[in-house]
Amino acid sequence: MTNPAANGAPTDLPLIIQGGMGVGVSNWVLAKAVSLRGQLGVVSGTCIDSILVRRLQDGDIGGHVRRAMAQFPIPHVADAVLQKFFVAGGRPPRTPYKALPMYRQSVSLARQQVTMLAAFVEVWLAREGHSRPVGMNLLTKVQMPNLPTLYGAMLAGVGYVLMGAGIPREIPGVLDNLANHEVVAIKFDVEGLPAGETEYLRFDPREHWEPSEPLYRPRFLAIISANSLAMTLARKATGRVDGFVVEGPTAGGHNAPPRGELRLNDRGEPIYGERDVVDLDKMKELGLPFWIAGGAGSPERLEAACAAGASGIQVGTLFAYCEESGMTAAIKEMVRQGVMSGQVHVMTDPRASPTGYPFKVVEIDGFNSRAEGRKRCCDLGYLRTAYREENGRLGYRCPAEPVDTYVKRGGDVADTDGRKCLCNGLFANIGLGQVREDDVDERPLLTSGDELACLGAFFRARPHYTASDVVDHLLSRRVALQGRHATAVNGHGPDGPGGASNGNGAATAGSARPGAAQVHSRVPA
Repeated sequence: MTNPAANGAPTDLPLIIQGGMGVGVSNWVLAKAVSLRGQLGVVSGTCIDSILVRRLQDGDIGGHVRRAMAQFPIPHVADAVLQKFFVAGGRPPRTPYKALPMYRQSVSLARQQVTMLAAFVEVWLAREGHSRPVGMNLLTKVQMPNLPTLYGAMLAGVGYVLMGAGIPREIPGVLDNLANHEVVAIKFDVEGLPAGETEYLRFDPREHWEPSEPLYRPRFLAIISANSLAMTLARKATGRVDGFVVEGPTAGGHNAPPRGELRLNDRGEPIYGERDVVDLDKMKELGLPFWIAGGAGSPERLEAACAAGASGIQVGTLFAYCEESGMTAAIKEMVRQGVMSGQVHVMTDPRASPTGYPFKVVEIDGFNSRAEGRKRCCDLGYLRTAYREENGRLGYRCPAEPVDTYVKRGGDVADTDGRKCLCNGLFANIGLGQVREDDVDERPLLTSGDELACLGAFFRARPHYTASDVVDHLLSRRVALQGRHATAVNGHGPDGPGGASNGNGAATAGSARPGAAQVHSRVPA
């Protein structure tokens, strides 16, 4: 079904991975632009089914969604979704979006098919018109939609799957089996289960159609924050792990919690220490490629990462504010202006996310960027947690839902303190926020890496920049050093002996300059 050659040779590794920023910030437009530059463009698969149906209800501007839907190999699925959700010309003003049923352990085939279709559409559009690989990023914590999402992405020929926010030990085996259209199952996290009892999430491709040919099995990159986790996945995963993204606590979105007792600084942020540092020498011993993420978005950091044995870097924040990203133009401009005027800060909030993981929140002076004062409701439900009810059935709750509802469902009231509805807030970031009866749109809830506040000079030099500009910027030092080396080899180097390069595009001691990143064998994660 899918030409494996279209995803490159196993040794054809990108220097730059564009981060998988959800919800919908890492859209197909951005991923395609990055892949066209020879790097790895990544689409976010988080909440992708709700994104699809909202795009359709907004009229599918440009017809891109429908063009991709026409290529879905199970035609009746696309026809049914169009009939139910497409609105020619878009919804009337102040009309709420029609919602999908929230995910549960068991959902209808039709509900799974919307998810498969949505993942297919996003990957197909990102791959359209070129032969470079495209990746998809998913959160391990968002368990319930992940199996049909993976299958839909594989139907479109996704080249890489990247997963963090948990321990994705079972996913490599899932990819192996889905490539052959086999039944797959993963353990389902359920609170209150008796000792020794396990619940599962299952998905059977053959309940949806009768496939004939195997699918391409994408390469799997686990996003990790500790050597121990990398070692566990490399040795005990259910299938092949192809590499790692080593993510530090300065990265945007969800961060791994600090190891040991939680301590907070004077701003109420988690304090990370020596135990949270990843030893890159030990990563090299695993013999698998890895990329550095978290504060890695600079030419110097790329060179330092490669010198330390990494295959490259993963970058999110710089791409988040480029022209192609899914964030609304108004929010991009507001953030860029705020950064240049020193009015933007990034807060690592230990309470915001219903997952319990620390979550980076962008704070802008004079703008409510943390969705404060929002009326509590849970109508998307991607971060709901399953629990065992007294009658033996499974229930679902979220600490960001109304407090009384959460408590009635057996939740601890203390868990609700400070929680934000990430699902709805992140949809508002991309212009797909729900319309509420009180005539107030969902408020954006922005996330970026810590490096955002330091990008004033970059934004001033590039008021409106593209993904290609980001790639050029990140590769600029590498290109310059290679150019200087080529000149020196030809006998025309201005720097003399010991000058520009070691012949591999990496700076030598003789070419170090003030402000250049130093190479370390350990990075905070």
